[in-house]
Amino acid sequence: MNTIEPAADPQLARWQRFRNSRNAALASDHGWLTLTSFQWLEDRPAAVELAPGLWSTDGTTAFLTAAASDGLTLVDTGEPVDGTISAVLSDEESLMWVQYGGDDGRQVVVELAMRADKYAIRTRDSQSPAFTEFDGVPTFDFRPDLVIEARFVPYPEPVDVPIGTANPLVDGVHRSVGELVFRLPGMEHEFHLQAEEEKLGALTVTFHDETNGESTDEWRKVSTAKPRPDGTVVLDFNRAINYPSAFTPYGTCPMPVKNNSLDYRIAAGEKEPGIF
Repeated sequence: MNTIEPAADPQLARWQRFRNSRNAALASDHGWLTLTSFQWLEDRPAAVELAPGLWSTDGTTAFLTAAASDGLTLVDTGEPVDGTISAVLSDEESLMWVQYGGDDGRQVVVELAMRADKYAIRTRDSQSPAFTEFDGVPTFDFRPDLVIEARFVPYPEPVDVPIGTANPLVDGVHRSVGELVFRLPGMEHEFHLQAEEEKLGALTVTFHDETNGESTDEWRKVSTAKPRPDGTVVLDFNRAINYPSAFTPYGTCPMPVKNNSLDYRIAAGEKEPGIF
């Protein structure tokens, strides 16, 4: 995988380090680039594509029945699956459950997931072409003018906003904790983007802009550090990244809330990964 040589300009060098880390994370074992299927479990034991065994759910628990000859082992312990095993998840949880195949028995990991209060599995194959041929996400050139100072205006209480996702059968919820308010170069009006809170008080905004469907995926996201005591944050659109659904048809990534659409071309950050 190509890496970017460090630049002399400190701001550009920080962005290049961010890009190298981002590409390395995408290229991790059994990461998003290795997804090869998304399948709902049925209410009776049934075969699935791309994985041995019989899979089912009673609505609250997921079950897998397999023989030792199927070659399935538990990801956590390496113990062979011989008989019936079960697992219970809450909505939006995932479990890297079992693995099989390849010289080491770990070529394919089967992820158990609970989405829209239903159980599904996703296969993650380390021989997926999207993974083996990955050479970094294409990006726009660095744009210093799209490193914006924004003001965070918190809501009195978080507001749960129903949203769609990349999977039409899975609905989502955006927990809006407030708005990032800012101006963009050449525009007189202020923009307001609803934000979600992440770990350690960081903020993430998921947004549409006028490059979507042309040079970028249908939506992207960008994160900031925790707001300063005066409520200001640096909103660096050069760090706008794709959701996993830009790389695979098997994601259930959240769409932006209705108001997070910018009448502006954010020609910064990640482009649509056209090799996939």
